[in-house]
Amino acid sequence: MTDESWADDPAYEHVLYSTLHEGRIARIELNRPQTRNAQHRPLLVELDDAFRRAETDDAVRVVILSGVGPMFSSGHDMGSKEHYEERDPGPLQHVTRRTNGGSRSGVEARMLQEWHYFFENTRRWRSLRKITIAQVHGPVFAAGLMLMWACDLIVAADGTTFADVVGTRLGMCGVEYFGHPWEFGPRKAKELLLTGDSMTVEDAYELGMVSKVFPADQLAELTEQWALRIAKVPTMTALLVKEAVNQAVDIMGFTNALNAAFTLHQVNHAHWMYLNEDGTPVGTPQFGVPSWRDAPPVEPAARDTPGGVARAKDAPGNGSDTAR
Repeated sequence: MTDESWADDPAYEHVLYSTLHEGRIARIELNRPQTRNAQHRPLLVELDDAFRRAETDDAVRVVILSGVGPMFSSGHDMGSKEHYEERDPGPLQHVTRRTNGGSRSGVEARMLQEWHYFFENTRRWRSLRKITIAQVHGPVFAAGLMLMWACDLIVAADGTTFADVVGTRLGMCGVEYFGHPWEFGPRKAKELLLTGDSMTVEDAYELGMVSKVFPADQLAELTEQWALRIAKVPTMTALLVKEAVNQAVDIMGFTNALNAAFTLHQVNHAHWMYLNEDGTPVGTPQFGVPSWRDAPPVEPAARDTPGGVARAKDAPGNGSDTAR
C-alpha cells in the first residue's frame, strides 16, 4: 500500500486520516483548530469511524492520534456555534441526537447519550486491535485526557500540561471515562480534581503516564519514528502484549471502576438538573460554581504553595472558551 489520504472514502469534516510508511502507520488528526479541537458530536462520530477504518486495514500496525493547531484537545465542546447547531432541534441537528436514547426524556436521555458517545466509544478505542499512540501537545484538558488515555502509549511535546477542570468549573466529579486514579494515582487524582490545577509533562513522564517527551518542532517526526520501531514487532505479539497488560489492569478492577464512576457522573448531572430551575446539568454560580466561561486560568500544581491566585486571562495555560 502506498501513502494515501483515503480520497475514495466519504470525506471527513473534522478529522484527517492518512496512512504512512507503506501503510504500516495510520495517522488520525483532530481537525477543529478554530475550537482547539473541542469535541462535538460530529467529530466524535468521525473519530470512531476513523479508528474502525484503521482497525479493519490489515496493513496498519500502529495508529497515531494527534491534533491540528495549538493544542491536542481542549475537551468537550460546550460553547461553539457548531455545537449548538448539532445539539439543538433544527435542520443542522446531528442524527445521533435522535438515536441511542436521544429521543428519551429526563436523566435517561443524557445517561444513554453520554454512555454511547463519551464512555463506551472511549472504552472501545482502548480495546482497538492495533497498537495506538496519542501524540499530544499544548494544554490537554478534561475530555482530551479521555482520548489520550484510551491509547496504549502517550507521546508529548515539551511544555505540554494536563488538567481536568470539570470539578472547579462545572461542579462535576470528573469526566465520563474516569481513568484518573489509574493514570495519576489516587491522591494526585483527588488533588487535581479538587483544585483544577495542571500537571507538567515532566511529572507525567515520572509517573509513567507519558512514555516520551519530544521537542515540539520534532514531535510528529519523532513519534512516527517510534511508531515504526513498534511496528516491527509481530502483530500477534503486539496484540497479546496489549491484551496481557489490559487484562491484568481489568482484573485489578479497572473496568468495574470505570462503570461505577460513570454512574456517579450521572448522579452528579442529576443533582444539578434538580437544583437548576432550567435543568442545566452542571453547577452554576448561584450554587458556588464559577461560570466556566469566566473561570480563572488553570494553575500548575505546585509542591510548596497553596495556589489559587488568579492570573491574567492571557496567561499561559488558560483554557478554551468553548470546551471542557
